[in-house]
Amino acid sequence: MTSPPAAPGPRPPADGARPPGVVLDAVLERITYANEETGYTIARVATEKSGNDLLTVVGSLLGAQPGESLRMTGRWTSHPRYGRQFEVWNYTTVLPATIVGIERYLGSGLVKGIGPKLAERIVAHFGTDTLRVIEDEPQRLIEVPKLGPKRTKLIAAAWLEQQAIKEVMIFLQGVGVSTSLAVRIYKQYADTSIQVVKEEPYRLAADVWGIGFRTADTIARAVGIAYDSPQRVKAGLQYTLSEAADGGHCYLPAPNLVTDAAKILAVTDKEGHDLAVPTALVEQCLRELADDEGVVREEVPGADGPVPAVYLVPFHRAERGLAGSLLSLLNTGRDRMPAFGSVDWDRAQAWLKTRTGHELAPEQEQAVRLALTEKVAVLTGGPGCGKSFTVRSIVELARAKRAKIVLAAPTGRAAKRLAELTGHEATTVHRLLKLQPGGDPSYDRDNPLDADLVVVDEASMLDLILANKLVKAVAPGAHLLLVGDVDQLPSVGAGEVLRDLLNADVIPRVRLTRIFRQAQESGVVVNAHRINAGQFPQLKGFPDFFFFECEDSEATAPLVVDLVSKRIPKKFGFDARRDIQVLTPMHRGPAGAGNLNQLLQEALTPAVEGRPERRYGGRVYRVGDKVTQIRNNYDKGTAGVFNGTVGVVTGMQPDDHKLIVRTDEDEDVEYAFDELDELVHAYAISIHRSQGSEYPAVVVPLTTSAWMMLQRNLLYTAVTRAKKLVVLAGSTRALAVAVRTLGAGRRHTALDHRLLPPSPD
Repeated sequence: MTSPPAAPGPRPPADGARPPGVVLDAVLERITYANEETGYTIARVATEKSGNDLLTVVGSLLGAQPGESLRMTGRWTSHPRYGRQFEVWNYTTVLPATIVGIERYLGSGLVKGIGPKLAERIVAHFGTDTLRVIEDEPQRLIEVPKLGPKRTKLIAAAWLEQQAIKEVMIFLQGVGVSTSLAVRIYKQYADTSIQVVKEEPYRLAADVWGIGFRTADTIARAVGIAYDSPQRVKAGLQYTLSEAADGGHCYLPAPNLVTDAAKILAVTDKEGHDLAVPTALVEQCLRELADDEGVVREEVPGADGPVPAVYLVPFHRAERGLAGSLLSLLNTGRDRMPAFGSVDWDRAQAWLKTRTGHELAPEQEQAVRLALTEKVAVLTGGPGCGKSFTVRSIVELARAKRAKIVLAAPTGRAAKRLAELTGHEATTVHRLLKLQPGGDPSYDRDNPLDADLVVVDEASMLDLILANKLVKAVAPGAHLLLVGDVDQLPSVGAGEVLRDLLNADVIPRVRLTRIFRQAQESGVVVNAHRINAGQFPQLKGFPDFFFFECEDSEATAPLVVDLVSKRIPKKFGFDARRDIQVLTPMHRGPAGAGNLNQLLQEALTPAVEGRPERRYGGRVYRVGDKVTQIRNNYDKGTAGVFNGTVGVVTGMQPDDHKLIVRTDEDEDVEYAFDELDELVHAYAISIHRSQGSEYPAVVVPLTTSAWMMLQRNLLYTAVTRAKKLVVLAGSTRALAVAVRTLGAGRRHTALDHRLLPPSPD
C-alpha cells in the first residue's frame, strides 16, 4: 500500500538551530480538536508501549483519520497546562503490522463496508495476513463466516478505490492539496486527475466543490504556471466576477472588474518581491474572454450615464430571460382566469367575509383585485400589515372560480407556513419546477406548469437564476403573484429581483403599510417597524420581546447558550433544538455562528459513550445535530438539496460511511462521510441564512466585535423571522449602531432597466 507524503506541520526551528527530529509510531485513536483553515490538530494516539494510556500529539495532521497508523516526526514538548505532548512536524501513514493495529485500522471506517465487528471477524480469520489478503486475494474474504459474495465485492472495490485515491494524493499533497479535496478531485476526474491538475489547474475551481480560484491558483503555481500567464489572468477575471456574484451582483462595471482582478492577481515571489499583473494585460485578457464568450460585455443604463457592464454568461442570460418572460406574461392577450375581469367585487368581498370572518382593508382589497386581474403583480409590506390574510383571500376567491392554483416558496419552512395559512398544498420552488441533476427544470417555456394562478411567498429570497427558471415555467395567460417584504435582506444569490420589480413601473404592485390593531400588541411587530424606520426598539412592556444586556463580547456567548438551553425552554416551554433559532450577524468571533455552534452542540447534543459520531475537519457530527446545507446540490434527494435547507441528523452508519439527515421538507437525505463539507451545524446560523424561514423563537447576539455587520436590514430581518418570541442579547451600543446604520448600497443589477418600455426613436 502506498503511503501519502509527509503532511506539512508546524514550522520547526530555522536551519542550523533545528534539533534532530524524534520519530513516533502510533495509532490515531481520536481527534479532539481540528482547525479547518490552518490544519492545526490536537489528537490522542496509542503506541505499543502506552497501552490504554493515550498520548497527546499536536500539529498539522490534515487528512489523518482515526484508526490509521502514523509515523510522525517532531519533538516532545511540555505544555504548562496540559503537560507532555508530541509536536508533529510531519507525518506519513503506514500499514499496521500487529493484529490489534490491523483490527483498529479496518474497524475505523476507513474502508467502506467494514465496521468494528466485521473487522474483528476478518482479522480473527486471517491474522497478520489480513491486509495482504484484501489487496492480493480479495476473493478469499468469502471464507470469513457470514460474509457473502456481494459484501466481499463491495469491500474489494472500496479497497481498490482507496488505493487509487492514495496514489493520486501522493501527487496532489505535494502541490498543497488537502486529503479531503484530493478525494473530490479524484472523484471528478478519476485516472485523469494528475493530468488535469498539471495542465488545466483552473478547471478545478469550476468543476470541484470546495476549490475556489485561490486554491486552484496555489496548485497552478506549484505546477509551474507563470503569475502573468493569460490562462491565470482570465481565470482571475472570471473568479472576480464569481466573487461579485456571491456578493449579490449580477455584473461589475469593467473598470471595477479590471481593478479588482489586478489586486487578486498580485503575488509575492519567493524572495518577497511583489509582482503585479499589468493593467494592460488584464484589459487584453478581458477583451479575449469576451470574444471567446467567456463573459458578456454590454452597456446598461446607470445613474450617471451608460455603464460598461461585464457579466458571467449565466447571469446575463438569466437577467435578459427573466425580463423577457415577465414582459411576455404581462402583454399576452390570453387569460386563464377571465371570470375576474367582470366580477362584482362588492359581492365577492361579502362572500369572502363569510369564509374568513374578516373584512379586507382598502389596501388589501386593491391587492386582491390586482392579483386576480393582472397577469403579474407584486405584494409587499412589513409584519402585521396583513400580507398573509390577503394571500389567503386571493386563494379563496380563485378556488371559488375553480382555478388551478400553485403555491410555492423558496424554503421548506416557508412553504409549510403558506400551506397552513391557505389550507392549500404548497411546495418549494425547486420541487415545483422538478429540478433535475445539473439544475435544469422539468417545467419551462416548452413544458409550462398547468396552473391558472401561481403565488410565490418570501419573494425577497428569489435570486436571479431561480426567478428566471420560475417565471419561464408560468404558462401564457396564467397569473403570477410575488409576495415578500422588500425591506428584508436581498437574496443570498445574485440579484435583487423583488426590489427591481418594484422599481419597474410596468409591474403592477401594492404595498401594505397599515399595522392592524392586534399586531400593535406584539413587540415583535412593533419593534420590527421601529427598527425599519431607524428608531430604537421598545425593550420593555412586551411579553414577546426581551433584551439581556451584556457589554462583554466574550460573555455574550455563554449567555446565549444559557438562554437557549435553559431559560427560554423553562419559561415558555419551547424545545431548545426544534423551536429556538440563534441568528447571528456574522460567522466568526466569540458570539459568531462558529463558536456558538460548538457551545450549543455541547449543551444540547453532547458526546455519549458508545454512540457513533463522525469528525470532519473542525466539526463533529452526532445523531440529533441540527444542520444546514451550504451549497446547491442537484444530485441529492428527489429534487436536489439546496443552500439553506435545514435538517436533523437522524442516523449514522459508520460501516457504510454515511449519515442520514431528515430535512425540514420531511425527506431523508444520505450524506457520504466525504460529503460532510456540504453541511454545517445550524444551532446558530447567520441572519442571511435565515431568510424565508420562520421560527417560534429567535435569539440574536449583538456585540461590538461584529461592528462591520451591524446594519438595520440585518437586524430587521432577524426580528421578523420570529413567530412568537424575540430575545436580543448583548451590547446596548451594538444595538444602537445596528438600528441607525443603513445596509450596503444597491447591487449591480439591470433587471429594472430591462423592464422599461423601449424608448421611441
